[in-house]
Amino acid sequence: MARNFTFVPVELTPMRKTAQPPVKFSFVQRMFLFRHSDLVKAPRNSNFILLSAIVGVLNIIGVIMVLSASSVSALGEYGSAWFFFQRQLVWLFLGTVAFVVTSRIPYKFWQKYSKHIVIISFLLLFVVLIPGIGIEAFGSRRWLGVGTWRFQPSELAKFALVVFCADLLTRRVSKMGSFKEIMTPILLTTASMMFLVVIEPDYDSTVVLGLIVSMILVMSGIPFKHLTRIAAPLAVLATLVVFIEPYRRRRIFAFLHPFDDAGNTGYQIVQSLIALGSGQTSGVGLGAGKAKWLFLPNAHTDFIFSIIGEELGFVGTMMVVGLFVAFILLGIRIILSCTDRFSTLMATGIVAWIGGQAIINLMAVIGLLPVSGITLPFVSFGGSSLLVSMAATGVLANIARYSRV
Repeated sequence: MARNFTFVPVELTPMRKTAQPPVKFSFVQRMFLFRHSDLVKAPRNSNFILLSAIVGVLNIIGVIMVLSASSVSALGEYGSAWFFFQRQLVWLFLGTVAFVVTSRIPYKFWQKYSKHIVIISFLLLFVVLIPGIGIEAFGSRRWLGVGTWRFQPSELAKFALVVFCADLLTRRVSKMGSFKEIMTPILLTTASMMFLVVIEPDYDSTVVLGLIVSMILVMSGIPFKHLTRIAAPLAVLATLVVFIEPYRRRRIFAFLHPFDDAGNTGYQIVQSLIALGSGQTSGVGLGAGKAKWLFLPNAHTDFIFSIIGEELGFVGTMMVVGLFVAFILLGIRIILSCTDRFSTLMATGIVAWIGGQAIINLMAVIGLLPVSGITLPFVSFGGSSLLVSMAATGVLANIARYSRV
């Protein structure tokens, strides 16, 4: 039996759109969750590849030389010749992870959190000075941590100053002629950080902080009259800091005539020069050096370049120097090819930091500067120094990805 169906038209009313709450991400999520399109816009160009290769080779040399330079002291102090080498491998792994992460984070991310990074840096610099919390060694309270696992807040302060100065000089580019708007906040922040680092005391890191800020200011196009207003007072202050303590005066004058007091104030420079001279052209052989047999203090940290010269000779030292020259030249190339002001100033600060620290260390080792506690980036043994340097270089690598090749 057939059925008849009647279709009744029904008026359709559009569905009411409900407002969707905005999606909010935590700080950690914003750090690690990025759109794929951000990375597509930033391919691994030649600048990125060259920078990664240079840093990788320097780290390989560093691990090998730390094993050679530290084996004797590690055996005497900890009962194992592999102690410092194993620690360096762990720090290198963490540094590599930091490099990979920061190289994938769009560099503009750091501009959003410049103030947060500075605040965290200030808190750590203050906490490290508290007795019972900060770890004291060799007359200085510079480290936080447990046992032999330590972190040096002054290393983070270097990165914090780079981000802070680059951000402020980018946001206030229209007020570059105003000393109050530009120089006052930078001077107050820099001076406060330098003061906290000085009283640790850590004069060498203070010099690097000053170098970083100076290079960023020059690159930013700050009026010359602003620089001259602060140059003279800083020179006077630096002179007072150097000469007010007798041991610092001896340290300054020792590098001028190290052989006049070779058994005391000039001991490290003399032993360093002996090690470098012993290597001649091709070195005495990897692991066969004598300076590390407790003749040269800090052989695996501040004076690792001397061990390279002794065991690998002139050839080995020129290879290391050549890699740092390549790093600086590539850094300048990245700076000149940046597409915006913030990345230009960030890259300037990082290159000045790593390159300047390498130059200071190398010149101190060969006796052209007073002995310093500054390590050779990527090569010397040092946990927090390697970790933060690798993270900062990762930021430079990300800038390189966005640069005009």
